[in-house]
Amino acid sequence: MSSERPIRRALLSVSDKTGLADFSRELSAAGVELISTGGSARELRAAGLSVMDVSEVTGVSEMMGGRVKTLHPRIHGGILARRGEDEPELERHGITPIDLVVTNLYPFEVTIAREGVGEAEAVEQIDIGGPAMIRAAAKNFSAVTVVVDPADYPAVAASIREQGGVSLEERRRLAAKAFARTAAYDAAIERWFDRDGDAFPSIYAPRFERISELRYGENPHQRAALYREAQAGAGTVVNVRQHQGKALSFNNLADTEAALHAASGFAAPTCVIVKHLNPCGIASAENLHAAYTKAFACDPTSAFGGIIACNRMLDAETAKAIVANQFVEVIVAPDVTDDALSALSAKPNVRVLSCGDLAERRETLELRQLAGGVLLQDADPLRPLSADAEVVSRRSPDESEWQAMDFAWRAVQAVRSNAIVLATENATIGIGAGQMSRVLAVRIAGIKAEEGGHDTTGAVLASDAFFPFRDNIDEAAKMGIRAIVQPGGSRRDPEVIEAADGHGIAMIFTHERHFRH
Repeated sequence: MSSERPIRRALLSVSDKTGLADFSRELSAAGVELISTGGSARELRAAGLSVMDVSEVTGVSEMMGGRVKTLHPRIHGGILARRGEDEPELERHGITPIDLVVTNLYPFEVTIAREGVGEAEAVEQIDIGGPAMIRAAAKNFSAVTVVVDPADYPAVAASIREQGGVSLEERRRLAAKAFARTAAYDAAIERWFDRDGDAFPSIYAPRFERISELRYGENPHQRAALYREAQAGAGTVVNVRQHQGKALSFNNLADTEAALHAASGFAAPTCVIVKHLNPCGIASAENLHAAYTKAFACDPTSAFGGIIACNRMLDAETAKAIVANQFVEVIVAPDVTDDALSALSAKPNVRVLSCGDLAERRETLELRQLAGGVLLQDADPLRPLSADAEVVSRRSPDESEWQAMDFAWRAVQAVRSNAIVLATENATIGIGAGQMSRVLAVRIAGIKAEEGGHDTTGAVLASDAFFPFRDNIDEAAKMGIRAIVQPGGSRRDPEVIEAADGHGIAMIFTHERHFRH
């Protein structure tokens, strides 16, 4: 097999016509004969290009509303013919080889993503001829170039212009991309057919596109890469814009995702500082600068080298405070002002990211890989106290305690289990995360509050799951905690409630657990 194959004849049949006319103009200028179908042919003729209709090649008009047009031996024989072997058969049947296939598929995924789409409309967007041509061309990559992505038009056009064809290495790469596209397309169709109300599919075939390879994974001896789901939108770490700083590492990306998850659960201006997937400070305030100041004050020691996420545009005042206060790895916000970027330029290694509107962030399913399989579950986005929250203590919380418990309840959902959060009305003052023992998590939260110089008297405590013993309540009482929010549901709930009443602590049950393993 030679490296470059001359391209004399191209078949173009696309749904997404982005860049088609300009690409075809380059092909025509290189002497490539253009064959096309339906709307693609009309687009090219409108651009002043000479195009042969597929029906002229097959001798059969498009039929059944365009459902059948390229499914013909004169098309597939021209694509699949083995060069240097099948020429006699091509001549016998009057078939001319096709050297370049340019096609993308009916917009099935876009169609089913719309609200209220009926079955007939969805089924009509299942492409048949397109995948057949793509797979045929990709199978015969030794002789045929296949292009399924308009982003590849410039490079292919340049190769044809400069070398008359496309190298074998590039044809192989394009073939792999083509098979990946048809595989993802078929997976989307399978998921749609296999839908059963809210049930999980019998076969789960997600589609992820590689964005970049990373220097290494969690540790230097591990390889790593970043992939993006096709439907990922704004407010996600996979779609951030990086303004400055070093390349994002595996751990940076994981921590940034944890920070964005936490920041997305609050309506007021909020700042979250994350270290090793756990928040070490969360605060809301009237503006972002005040929120950052309170979040940093929660645990200044742990904040060193952390990830900062904001749910508002990063302004210069907040940026200057960050530069003055701490070493930080990543700062992410929906957007960043020019003045903030100017302030952060004093720390050129800090990775500064904008992620778009967090309100557009979608958390639907969570996937966790196991050896030989995966776990799939509904996502658990941060949420406020529900109307079902039940006062179980003799003393009811006052208004400020309710507000503090609502804040703490949102915050504790972002902390790894076993999780305990001590908080005021709008800021965490102590966090105990990821402990095997819940009472130890309570003690660690108290130690962190003490290290940060916080007075816990009158603060509230949130727990992501129920308290199995009263010792947790006794520890909270030693700190002066005045109100506790927890799911309830322990066999020893009566004992726990009795302990709260004995200490004069108000307690509410949410009847909703938020483990985060």
